[in-house]
This record gives sequence, C-alpha cells and structure tokens, in this order.
Amino acid sequence: MAETDSRDSGCRVTQKSQAMTLKIECSVHRGFTIFALTGRLDKEHVPELERLFGARTDYGKVIVELKELRFADRDAVRFLSGCEKGGLKLKNCPAYVREWIDRERNG
Repeated sequence: MAETDSRDSGCRVTQKSQAMTLKIECSVHRGFTIFALTGRLDKEHVPELERLFGARTDYGKVIVELKELRFADRDAVRFLSGCEKGGLKLKNCPAYVREWIDRERNG
C-alpha cells in the first residue's frame, strides 16, 4: 500500500497497487472543515480518519461529504455512526449507509 500526501490539504490519498481505494480531500468553507470521501471506505481507513477528525476539537464544525462514496464496510459504518452521534455531519450519505447507521443505533 502506498500513501501520498496532498500538498493542498494535508490529507492523504490511500492507494492499493494502481487502483485507488479511498481518496480524502479536505477543504474549509465558512468555518466548517469538509472531508470529501471518494471510493471504498474499509476498516483499514478508520485510523487515518480518526487522526484527521481527531485533530478537530469541534465535531459540530466538521462535515463529511459522502456523495462519491462507493462502498463502506461494517467497521467504517460504525465509525461514521459514532462520529455523527458526536456531532459530525454526514452530507449526501448513501441510502444503504444511512439505513445501516439507523439499524445500528436502533438495535
């Protein structure tokens, strides 16, 4: 697995071989930190997201854009659910991820 740093955002793009698994783009807009996730979100990506999100002290000012998310495994969905419960906002959450989060919360 190769990791490269994005010069503009300070975020990482994680790749497996030549095929990208998850791309994380960071931006700031009107006081909100926005993380756009593209591709596949697996258990292996959770520690990197914890590091990135953990650097923000106010989850209420963090938005995770999921419009280009193509896949999320169980650990990733549980992580996103916990972050949302802590105040982080999930934008354009795929329907299957939203349903999964709701099922996790409602038992």
